[in-house]
Amino acid sequence: MGRRTLPLVLIASLLSVNTAVLADVEITKKPASDDFSSEVASAWFELLYDVVKAERTTPPVASRIYGIAAAALYEGIVPGAQANRSLVGQLNGLSFVPSPKQTKKYHWPTVANTVLAYTIRGLFPTISQASLAAINDREQGFASQYRSEAGETVYERSLVFGLRVASAILFWAAADGFVTNNNCPYVPVIVAGGWEPTPPAFSPNPLQPCWGLLRPMALRSGGECPPHGTPLFSTDTKSSFYAAALEVYNVGVGLTAEQKIIADYWSDGAGSTGTPPGHWIAIVSQIARNDGLSLARAAEAYARVGIAVHDAFIACWNAKYVSNLQRPVTYINRDIDASWRPYIVTPNFPSYTSGHSTQSGAAASVLTDMFGIKSFTDTTHINHGLVPAQQARKFNSFSQAADEAAISRLYGGIHYSFDNNDGLTCGQCIGKAIHDRVSFKTNN
Repeated sequence: MGRRTLPLVLIASLLSVNTAVLADVEITKKPASDDFSSEVASAWFELLYDVVKAERTTPPVASRIYGIAAAALYEGIVPGAQANRSLVGQLNGLSFVPSPKQTKKYHWPTVANTVLAYTIRGLFPTISQASLAAINDREQGFASQYRSEAGETVYERSLVFGLRVASAILFWAAADGFVTNNNCPYVPVIVAGGWEPTPPAFSPNPLQPCWGLLRPMALRSGGECPPHGTPLFSTDTKSSFYAAALEVYNVGVGLTAEQKIIADYWSDGAGSTGTPPGHWIAIVSQIARNDGLSLARAAEAYARVGIAVHDAFIACWNAKYVSNLQRPVTYINRDIDASWRPYIVTPNFPSYTSGHSTQSGAAASVLTDMFGIKSFTDTTHINHGLVPAQQARKFNSFSQAADEAAISRLYGGIHYSFDNNDGLTCGQCIGKAIHDRVSFKTNN
């Protein structure tokens, strides 16, 4: 049978249909999230640091906020990234995040602006009016710029997608156990050398004793990366435990000017700074700006560190309330020198392990995974007006910064060396778990 020729009327009709279909498809090159600067991301996380400070957020709660916000940013822009993959199915409980329309253009900075604004507001249900105004102003400042930059249609489409992503992330976060475990009653574990209230406040209610029961993002549970264990508690002057306490005492009595600077620099107290996890998030912001990272690459760095500090505080708080160990000031005042006081006021929760050390070890591990051994100058406190410009600190690697953050707690007189050393080891375990279980790249 010979070939049949379609009537001209039918050909014209088909062409008309195809033209109509093509008219709804934006056939110009769709910009990737790799094509935009990271300005919107770093500006938002710098603001989040200030909001965490202003709201006097505790370090565990801050770690959750930074981690969820970082995951939201990453999931918002990952559909437009050239080499990154979603965390859906990789992070515990994260089973769904909406996808954009494949045939449509999106303005990825608008998506980032929207998803961060709505996620952050959702994470602060009782926020002050001043902080809320700062968030709204940041959102509207970028929105005014991006609306004209992207065009009305693309802008509105991007805004709606950002809202959908933020809603999905907040829905996921709501099931992590925060409501139940944020402020549960303290039930002490009866052990020799158990935690006791510390001066000057002597509060009988330690901070967030059930935080270790929250759902981690990458770890299987808060107990997955347990510390090695403390020396056997003893008041014998020849014991290893006594030696550890005596070290804290002797260092405190003979603190050098440099040791005081280090103790102050890494103290990152709630209400006076953006907290310890905020310090490492701020380091990401500095790298994003100073190295000119793309929006996609910066979002990956924030996600890596956000997941690391989020899980580190869960793991550390699990260890703290399992061991329930008394602080150095309690031991020293009873068995070495009743008049001694640490350089930094002792936080109101058990000693082992150090939260600073655990989260610093985890953050340094994931940053080294991404950037290698990298020298950098940390200007976190300068950027937020907390110290003079000459007090920047230079590091040859992320691990060196983590080591200094850890030993700062010995200098502050609030942790034994084994708290710090074992905290670093636990942090490295968390970093390895993230490396092994969370794939950020499409070719991994």
